Amino acid sequence: MTLTEKDSQYLWHPYTQHKTSQTPIAISRGEGALLWDENGKEYIDAIASWWVNPFGHSNKFIADAVYKQLTTLEHVLFGGFTHEPAVKVAEKLIEILPKNQQKIFFSDNGSTAVEVAIKVALQYFFNKNEKRTTIIAFENAFHGDTFAAMAASGISFYTQAFQGMFIDVVRIPVPTKGQEQASFDALTNVIQNHNCAGFIFEPLVQGAAGMVMYKPEALAKLIQICAANKVLTIADEVMTGFGKTGKTFAMDYVSEVPDMICLSKALTGGTIPMAITTFTQDIFDAFYDDDINKALFHGHTFTANPTGCAAVLASIDLLQTAEMQANIERINASHLEFQKKIENHSKVITARTLGVIFAVEIKSDSEESYYGAMRTKLYNFFIENGVVLRPVGNIVYILPPYIMTNEQLQKVYKTIEEAIEMV
Repeated sequence: MTLTEKDSQYLWHPYTQHKTSQTPIAISRGEGALLWDENGKEYIDAIASWWVNPFGHSNKFIADAVYKQLTTLEHVLFGGFTHEPAVKVAEKLIEILPKNQQKIFFSDNGSTAVEVAIKVALQYFFNKNEKRTTIIAFENAFHGDTFAAMAASGISFYTQAFQGMFIDVVRIPVPTKGQEQASFDALTNVIQNHNCAGFIFEPLVQGAAGMVMYKPEALAKLIQICAANKVLTIADEVMTGFGKTGKTFAMDYVSEVPDMICLSKALTGGTIPMAITTFTQDIFDAFYDDDINKALFHGHTFTANPTGCAAVLASIDLLQTAEMQANIERINASHLEFQKKIENHSKVITARTLGVIFAVEIKSDSEESYYGAMRTKLYNFFIENGVVLRPVGNIVYILPPYIMTNEQLQKVYKTIEEAIEMV
């Protein structure tokens, strides 16, 4: 049997209706911004494999760091023990995070990073003998698939099977251009009418919603409203972190600072699953008590895995090189040029860019669903032409590895232009 036939026999894929979906493509190897399938066909990975590979596939610098760690200490339990790679990761992150972030908690992936943050927000007030049980989130947010993260997510088909089983979440509009005051008013109203523990948000860009973008000034105002009412703020930087918006973190654009930050995806350069949630000293202190019941009883078997920590350290080192920063600037300039070229196309509603993120919304005769006919037609067209892009309904986005060449970028742009003409 071929690899795809064996896959069909044994495997269950994420976000997939196996009865109607296309056969998955069997990838045999990757290098830089390229992937090759089992038949030797080449693909440009224009979304960094769900936003996790900013430095490309098979990156030797990260691989060497991982190998060195694997042959020194591959893993040790983090309950009652510690190790140098975890301490170094904490030191390195605290150097580059907003200055109020002082404590680092490890977990496994973006969903668990969010899960930890929401649990901490709720228990923070429980430990202070305050009844606060509501979490505030944006409309059409996506924060993950574990239960609290799923509850905070606003894309209905991800969560509809579990309605009635969630923690209390109230949604407010995203402060996109022209909707800023409506968002401010909604947040104020929610805080006045609910016992709110925390407000979670994707800073400046809502990824799974189709790269919906809003301004730093609007987010700063929302954080100010929360701070004035002692509502904890959670910046979900799982997608936006580590250079994607043009700065190390999206919060680097914002004048206010959050109480917690969630990190994953590009954290290890796409090599090993790992996540981190960071906290202020004040939050940590609410759990620091003679009463053991006030401890954070949350953990994962692979918490602070040393091999993953080695990958984190190598990834941050790569990100901070002059070459990688220049690549981010180059891709941003290229995106802006393409945006200018395409935004007035008769079939384009809007085009937008932030850092290495580009999105274009294509006109449609009908309201497009997330996994609707246009999305499938576009996806198939891109795959046929050797480009990995995953449209969100009628929105096509690019979020490439930072090492993608200008020639590869131009092929991606050309394929998108052809797709727009085709639909």
